[in-house]
Amino acid sequence: MDWQDHGTILSLRPHGETSAIVEVFTEGHGRHAGVVRGGASRKMAAALQPGSHVAVVWRARLHDQLGTYTVEPLRSRAGAMSDRLALLGLNAVCALLAFALPERAPHPALYAATEPLFEVIAAAHPGWIVDYLHWEIALLDELGVGLALSHCAVTGTRDDLAFVSPKTGRAVSRAGAGDWAPRLLPLPPCLLGQGPATLVEIGQGLRISGHFLERFAAEHSHRALPEARNRLIDGIARLG
Repeated sequence: MDWQDHGTILSLRPHGETSAIVEVFTEGHGRHAGVVRGGASRKMAAALQPGSHVAVVWRARLHDQLGTYTVEPLRSRAGAMSDRLALLGLNAVCALLAFALPERAPHPALYAATEPLFEVIAAAHPGWIVDYLHWEIALLDELGVGLALSHCAVTGTRDDLAFVSPKTGRAVSRAGAGDWAPRLLPLPPCLLGQGPATLVEIGQGLRISGHFLERFAAEHSHRALPEARNRLIDGIARLG
């Protein structure tokens, strides 16, 4: 059994004295792990950092075995190392993918959305935080708990959408919310594609995505969300 693919390293952990188990989010094989011989060496350290883009060859005698990887570095994305917030963003994306995705299940649409995000984060592009927010919304869609923000769940109107129901993930207008408004999540205009996002709006958007990510985690894995995401949210909050 063998195949070739490319993707981004999500995590690695020691395996024996000299090897490492490396998990890669690949284009055609999803989140997939394998043993890298000599992966614990200093020579391989730079190539196996989370966030690095690599080409891999996976081999095993049987399909359900852990197998081994041969890794060829393509892009290190080391630029994130010089920007603390960008590094937090890179780690949060890697951690959420490793946390939420099933093993060995392709997610081509999410892969196509994730690789450009890795690039703008590594470049510390000024708009990457907004891109990250929209990526979390895309991740929710991929997990089957997407939001419905096109019209009000109560009145059907597409105008003056101001809230999201924490139970259904559906948008609610101000008129439709009525006395229930304090129990709903504020819906920032940036999630509706309206104008540039302020830090306040980004915080509101991340509160929405975080709420539904936590609900997904509670229902499917019974684990808390990765601490890497919490560190990123704290870092963004300090910008204000």
